[in-house]
Amino acid sequence: MKIEFSTTLPQDAEVLVLPVAKGALDAAVSAQGGAAVLKAAAAAARFDGEAGATVEAFAGAGDAIRRIVLTGVGDGSEAEWEKAGGAVTARLLTTAKNAAVDVTHASPAPAALARFAGALAQRAWRIDTYRTKLPEKQKRTLENVSILAQTDDAKDSWIQQEAVTAGLDLTRTLVSEPPNIVYPATFVERVTASVERLGLEITVLGPDDMTKLGMGALLGVAQGSAREARLLALKWNGKSAGDPDLALVGKGVTFDTGGISIKPAAGMEDMKWDMGGAGAVVGAMKALATRKARANVIGVCGLVENMPDGNAIRPGDVLTSMSGQTIEVLNTDAEGRLVLCDCVTWVQQTHRPKTIVDLATLTGAMIISLGSEHAGLFSNDDGLADELLVAGKATGDLLWRFPLSDTYNKLIDSPIADMKNVGPRGAGSITAAQFIGRFVDAGVKWAHLDIAGVVWADKPGATHDKGATGYGVRLLDRFVADNFEA
Repeated sequence: MKIEFSTTLPQDAEVLVLPVAKGALDAAVSAQGGAAVLKAAAAAARFDGEAGATVEAFAGAGDAIRRIVLTGVGDGSEAEWEKAGGAVTARLLTTAKNAAVDVTHASPAPAALARFAGALAQRAWRIDTYRTKLPEKQKRTLENVSILAQTDDAKDSWIQQEAVTAGLDLTRTLVSEPPNIVYPATFVERVTASVERLGLEITVLGPDDMTKLGMGALLGVAQGSAREARLLALKWNGKSAGDPDLALVGKGVTFDTGGISIKPAAGMEDMKWDMGGAGAVVGAMKALATRKARANVIGVCGLVENMPDGNAIRPGDVLTSMSGQTIEVLNTDAEGRLVLCDCVTWVQQTHRPKTIVDLATLTGAMIISLGSEHAGLFSNDDGLADELLVAGKATGDLLWRFPLSDTYNKLIDSPIADMKNVGPRGAGSITAAQFIGRFVDAGVKWAHLDIAGVVWADKPGATHDKGATGYGVRLLDRFVADNFEA
């Protein structure tokens, strides 16, 4: 969907949208023809500008009749404007082609208006690729939204939101595609095609490359699948030549059966989005490159499929990771941490980042703890944790911090190897984080984000429909903007 800014109402606009602050209906509609009709419609719907609420009516405009939608922006904060933008798109996505939004009476801050525009575009994403008999009334029609604003600052703020929207589109598409379409090799192909003109340095490792490097943990997960593993790295040097200051590492299990420790059949189809961490990383890297972020960042994705054939790893096997540390496998369904540990080692040995943030749909225990409202945050550095928490609140990709300690760390000691890949039933998300932490070099700031409950939604949100949320793209983009772009 195309978003543009204008100072005049486009001739082809079929719908006029008027943002309304809470308690400010008169100010929003007084200059419009048919103000009485709009007030009556609002009264009938008990609408008073609540964020995300909408009401519409048909009112006279000279000799014509115009469709007008009132959308509430609440207290006028960035988050409230974002809710309004998403609500407008949800209302018009299948019922209009061209719309205009007049914000001149509301005078939003540029950042709030950019969030509104971002939500307009982001809420429009939908995957209809495999629907051959979609009813006409359910087909997307909305193509253009013009925002009537009197400031160039809004256009400047929109540049960043537009880049984030492009990253979200990539992430959501990858997460939503079926596992027979997106698997390690095709994930790489899709991402490469999407970012090839953006100036990113792309590195791809296949099984032979990873075998030579000793990446036995990642390859151990992949050995039960006919689909070959890949490591994908996207490097962005937006500040200067040299090593990246920040590494983003994503778990990319394109389908997870659980392996020999096989999952229950019910709901297993959801495991196509077990690559949500890798999806977030490539979406964030696309956003950073699109807006030419002034930062040096590398995104690394460990891409595997976890299947239970005769060559699959077994409970009781011992794997040797790229770091040389050995791992006793007690549960083959605790595979994500095996993928991440080799990726973390690889990026440290080859690119020496000062800070690492990994993202993974890692544990069901995280969903039990936080549901679908927050992702879990674990970190070895309080300052880094605070920076991520701030970015989460600013973007709506919320985080909640969990503890790490030597006591939890001892729970994954193995009697025959350096560690085991699972601890006891209790504190499952914490021991998973402690496992990854064992592969982080001394002096490197590190944070682990367990995003198991937030990459997929059963109900629409302000910036997404049901399905893939794109969680992590906005968070990481803001985190980089606030802390790595000087």
